[in-house]
Amino acid sequence: MWGAYSPKGPALAALSSGMDGKKCSVWMFLPLVFTLFTSAGLWIVYFIAVEDNKILPLNLPDRKPGSKRPPYISIAGDTPPASCVFSQVMNMAAFLALVMAVLRFIQLKPKVLNPWLNVSGLVALCLASFGMTLLGNFQLSNDEEIHNVGTSLTFGFGTLACWIQSALTLKINLKNEGRKVGIPRVALSASITLCVVLYFILMAQGIHIHASRIQWGLVMCFLCYFGTFAVEFRHYRFEIVCSEYQENFLSFSESLSEASEYQTDQV
Repeated sequence: MWGAYSPKGPALAALSSGMDGKKCSVWMFLPLVFTLFTSAGLWIVYFIAVEDNKILPLNLPDRKPGSKRPPYISIAGDTPPASCVFSQVMNMAAFLALVMAVLRFIQLKPKVLNPWLNVSGLVALCLASFGMTLLGNFQLSNDEEIHNVGTSLTFGFGTLACWIQSALTLKINLKNEGRKVGIPRVALSASITLCVVLYFILMAQGIHIHASRIQWGLVMCFLCYFGTFAVEFRHYRFEIVCSEYQENFLSFSESLSEASEYQTDQV
C-alpha cells in the first residue's frame, strides 16, 4: 500500500500484500539495484579520478609529501569529469533511498504498536537521503561548508537509521525472518558505527590515506545494508490506484488507517 486505500473511492490508493509460495515480488530488485548501481557508480568515479591523476590509489602504503590528494570519495568526485558522474550517482541514489524509506515505513506501519520507532526510521532515512543530494550537488572545492553538512547528515542519520531498522527487524519479525535478517543487520550497523568513529579519529590525526580507506569501507557497508531490504520486499507488492474524485471520500488519515487494517488482514 502506498498512499491511502478506501472502498468508497479514494483519489490515490495503494496496496501491499504478501507473496505466497515461491514467487517473489519484483520490488525485491529495488534494494539490489540501489546497491549495485551506487557502488558501481562510485567506483567509476574513483577510477576516473585515478586515471586523471587527481587522487592517490587506495593501494598505496602512504602518502608522500607533495604528491596527489588522498582518495576520499568527495575528493575523487570534486573535479570534472568525475564530478559529473558523482553528482548523477548521488542524486539517483538519494532518490532510490527515499523511495525505499517510504516503502519500508508503509510495510511496517500495520505491524508496529508504537509508531514512533517506525516514524523515526523514516525521518532518519529521509535526512540521510537529503544529505546525499548535498554531497552530490555541492562539491568540496565549490562549497566546503554545505558539502560537510551533507556528509554529517548522510553518515550521522544513516548510521542512526541502520540501528533503528535493525531494532524493527528483530522486533517485528516479518515472515519469521527477523533473526535471519536482523543479526546481519546488527553486525553491519556495528561495522558502520565503528567505521564512522575510526574515520573521524583518523581525520583528526591527519592520517588521510587510512581514513579514506575506512571511508570507502563505510560506504560499502551502508550499501550492503540497504541491499538486505530485498529479503523483506520480496514478500510484498506495492500498487498505486487512481480513481475519480468523490464528495463522500474519507480523509487521508482515515483512509490510510483503513488501508493498514486491510493490509493486516491480507498479509
